[in-house]
Amino acid sequence: MKLAFGPFGLLVRPRVILANGGLVLFGFAVMVLSLCLGTYSNLSANQVLGALFGYGPDDTTLLVRELRLPRALTAVLVGVAFGLAGAVFQAVTRNPLASPDLIGISAGAGTGAITAILFGGVTAAGAGSYGGVPFGALCGALATAAAIYFFAYRGGTITGYRFVLVGLAVQGALVALNRWMLAKADIDQASRAMVWLTGSLNGRDYTHVKWVGLGLLLLVPPVLLLGRAYQLMQFDEDTARGLGFRIGRSRMVLLILATCLAAVACASAGLIGFVALGAPQVARRLTGRAEVPLVASALTGAVLILAADLLGRTLFSPTELPVGIVTGAVGAPYLMWLLARTNRVGKGG
Repeated sequence: MKLAFGPFGLLVRPRVILANGGLVLFGFAVMVLSLCLGTYSNLSANQVLGALFGYGPDDTTLLVRELRLPRALTAVLVGVAFGLAGAVFQAVTRNPLASPDLIGISAGAGTGAITAILFGGVTAAGAGSYGGVPFGALCGALATAAAIYFFAYRGGTITGYRFVLVGLAVQGALVALNRWMLAKADIDQASRAMVWLTGSLNGRDYTHVKWVGLGLLLLVPPVLLLGRAYQLMQFDEDTARGLGFRIGRSRMVLLILATCLAAVACASAGLIGFVALGAPQVARRLTGRAEVPLVASALTGAVLILAADLLGRTLFSPTELPVGIVTGAVGAPYLMWLLARTNRVGKGG
């Protein structure tokens, strides 16, 4: 088997480059449109560009730079984190259903973040004490991933089917725990936590951009450096071992990195469902590859959340739908189709 690896060990082909370029251009167009449209004032593209470069009216500059741009940047960065996390989970387990929002990782992040919100005096979107939310989400996600890995590890390996089944069981337990904590909290704390659990970009500012940007800065380079391991892991284990690849260690590192990516995304925007599940599969079809593409998955995640947030703000204006409701409405039918297709082709485990 002859494999051609590009920078960071990632497989590079013309269609992949074309798909990535198309995603970047489409994402930029959606982002500009998101900056143009709003509940109280619609702007032209020239007005938006003028505000971004500092030669527009003060009120327009304030609207674009301080209100809409941080929200759009948070959407992009959160989408990249969810897309990468979903791609790594699906590649490592070789299972298209292995997504952090289905196998308990996001629910674990939710448990940690809710604990910080309810019992640590942290607000869901407050800038002053925001550091407690990502820390709680990270601790909850890592603890959940460790539990899933422990119970799914048998005979020196982990199968995708077992990993998903254990994750679904953990997901159910954590959802019940989260609901119990909400039932025990007072109404104000529970309301703040529910906004976070729904998944929303409302009120996001540069504090959120800073946190998720810092997380990506720390986590994306190691994922890219493990690009060759990531690609080989999607083949059967005998092929990978024949090429001198140590499966266990690389799998563990990639799972930890993907868990941290999901935790960072959840901490910044709440539990936005189905993006980590759908982005890798959409990217795989755009690039025409059998394996899950890493960069295209990240870009697809960014486009999906940008588009979902734009629809949520404008579809029923002036009523604003949280982005998590939009992705859930689109993602639920997609999950049913994916389950049917996975069962039909026999790739569940």
